[in-house]
Amino acid sequence: MMMKTRLSMNRFTFLAFGLSCSLASAQPATSPLFWPDKAGPTLDGIVPADEAARLPMEWDGNSGKNIVWSVPLEGQGHSTPVIGGDMIWFTAATDDGKKQFVYGIDRHSGKIIHHKLVFENPAPEELGNPLNNYAAPSPFLEADALYVHFGTYGTARIDPATGETVWQRRDINVNHYRGPGSSPVAHGDLLYLTFDGIDAQFVIALNKKTGETVWKTPRTTDYGDLDADGQPTRGGDMRKAYHTPRVFEIAGRQVLVSVGSRAAFGYDALTGQELWTIRHGGFNAAIRPILAGDVLLLNTGSERAHTLGVRVDDKMQGDITESHVLWDREKRNASESFPVLVDGLLFQTTRGGIVTCLRAATGEDIWEDRLEGQHLPSPIAAAGHLYFSNDRGATHIIRAGDKFEIVAKNQLPDAMTASPAVADGALFLRTKTHLYKIANK
Repeated sequence: MMMKTRLSMNRFTFLAFGLSCSLASAQPATSPLFWPDKAGPTLDGIVPADEAARLPMEWDGNSGKNIVWSVPLEGQGHSTPVIGGDMIWFTAATDDGKKQFVYGIDRHSGKIIHHKLVFENPAPEELGNPLNNYAAPSPFLEADALYVHFGTYGTARIDPATGETVWQRRDINVNHYRGPGSSPVAHGDLLYLTFDGIDAQFVIALNKKTGETVWKTPRTTDYGDLDADGQPTRGGDMRKAYHTPRVFEIAGRQVLVSVGSRAAFGYDALTGQELWTIRHGGFNAAIRPILAGDVLLLNTGSERAHTLGVRVDDKMQGDITESHVLWDREKRNASESFPVLVDGLLFQTTRGGIVTCLRAATGEDIWEDRLEGQHLPSPIAAAGHLYFSNDRGATHIIRAGDKFEIVAKNQLPDAMTASPAVADGALFLRTKTHLYKIANK
């Protein structure tokens, strides 16, 4: 039986502090929206300084060292927790995808406040991908709204004070073929969703308050994947992507940067107008873009993945592949795990655990080494350290510098595919079976 109890928290306290809608500005460290997005308050994996200074460096799931609590979970999900006020939120689904849920857990006690059924699917499509599941996208949290997204199966706005659904959309559909993966992101009055299926590819913006469509822009990509009979090769794989976009201010304009299969795009964030495109040879793009000064860092996918450094200026218009790509790193690039930028150095890991450090401005390799296990979770950066979690339950803490150095290795009993989340000096790790709160005791 599902739990459906009211949230026990001070609603006024939670609503009194708002998250600024601009993704370009960092939030105060004292904001109760501790971790509103998979990549934290500044959408880049950087832990705010006062939080970072208190994070634990050592823990152990067997001895219980620095384990405050652990909660057993039902279902599957790559969904990374988001945290605001007293609550932790994430999504889960049954193995067959017929039921999709949202969890709401008290971050102090670990008590499950909500385990709410959001969508039921009589006949979900086959995943066709052993790495994926039916709750892969992560939620996005604002002071008065939790946005949960399950790709073609539906999107909903939930009131975090009550756990009740405010609106839902189930009519935005594609054939994912390998399952959904793109997470929602909010900016201003809009909620952005990305759909790169095998039958249709587009970006859509919804009104946050009502869920109504504001604009929808199809990809203009020439996929070049048709066989002699005019059918997509490889079952349409060359059209697939799992990308989560991000809004940047470029030349005085709010630009939604979105990477699809075979091409990356800049769209006017308010209208959806396509501003520029960069052709690339990859597909299955999943890595969120990063802006490093006047260089935009783009990752092209999970197969033949490249990392591109793109010059940012007021001349970004039309096809800018030849005019604006400054450098192209061709090998050993991240595929699922988001890179993180610290002091001009970009740190990333392949799925197989090859960790590299490169200079963002030039693409110059600084060092390369290897960590054990498979790496689907994205790292976070805190107080000069990087936290990398893997499918063996291990989290390696390495120094964020120009030399590879492992500072600590910590162990939990089960695999991790969700990324770490941080709140009030504590680390929250979701494994395949449990959610853990880890803090210095």
